[in-house]
Order: sequence, then C-alpha cells, then structure tokens
Amino acid sequence: MISSKEELNNYIKADREALDMKHPFLASLTFGEHARIRNYLTTLRYTEYYSQKSGLIGKILYGIHNLNLRRKSLKYGIYIAPNSIGKGLNLPHPGFIRVGFNVKIGTNCTILPMVLFGKAHPTDNMRIIIGDNCYFGVGSSVIGSNIKIGSNVTVAAGAVVTKDIPDNVIVAGIPAKIIKYKV
Repeated sequence: MISSKEELNNYIKADREALDMKHPFLASLTFGEHARIRNYLTTLRYTEYYSQKSGLIGKILYGIHNLNLRRKSLKYGIYIAPNSIGKGLNLPHPGFIRVGFNVKIGTNCTILPMVLFGKAHPTDNMRIIIGDNCYFGVGSSVIGSNIKIGSNVTVAAGAVVTKDIPDNVIVAGIPAKIIKYKV
C-alpha cells in the first residue's frame, strides 16, 4: 500500500530501474515496448496511491487514474490489480498478464507474458502469496487456493503451480515440481 508521495516516487523509481531502460525518452518517441510498460506501471502506482486517499479530490483523482488503468489494461493485455505487487516489478515484454485482487507479490519480481495467477474453480476463495525476487517464465500459471510461493523462486516456462513452493528453488512441469535447489 502506497501511503505517501515519497513512497509513490520510490515505487515508480524501483519499477523504472527494474526495466533498465537506457533511453526512456527515445523509447517513448519510437513507441518502444518498454515505454508502454513503464507508462502502465506508473499509472498502476498512481492508482494505488490515490486509492488510499479520502476526501472528494482524492476520490476524483482515484477515479481518473483507475479508469486510465482499465483503459491501458485493455490496450496492452496486462491486468494487475492495484495494491497487489511490491516495488521493483519487471515486465520485460508486453503481453497477457493477469494478477487478481487476491494475489500478493513481493518486491523485485519478474513476470513474462502469458502468466496467470488465478482460481482453480470460480467459487474458490483463493489467496496466493508470493515472496520477493521471484521469476515467472512465459506461459506459467499459479492456479488454486491458498498457495504460498517462497522468495527467490524461479517458475519455468509453461509450469503450472498448484501447491506451496519453498524458498530458493526452481520448479517446472505440470503440475510444478522442484527440479533444483538454489545454493
């Protein structure tokens, strides 16, 4: 939850550093994919900041940023629920990404396209908690209820996580199994 302007600026700075853009102005002029991701993440962070504000002006600004976020979600195919991801998020490429409201992801995580965090059944009361410094490969999914993924976990491309994963491992397969422990 972003509660102050200073914290908002720290989140935006960490997200931009994670993208590692060499020439952000040039990328925006040439419609580069990183410029779109940077723009989306900045809008996400402003929506998170204004969701905590009370008063008429705060509600109006939240509404404006939330509508802008929804528009960009449809345009870019990325849906990340506000207040669900820590700072330092890295989205290397645009593409379908779905992070719902009942998902909490730690700091400095990397998510590639075609990644889904979701329910196994529509009536599930799910909660997915993911630690810091995690990496989700292309086409990976985390599906189920009450799943906890530890810190420093790599989820291989195409893997489907349905159960808890401990810290410092690499998982792959359908369903995902530990294939290697990180030292």
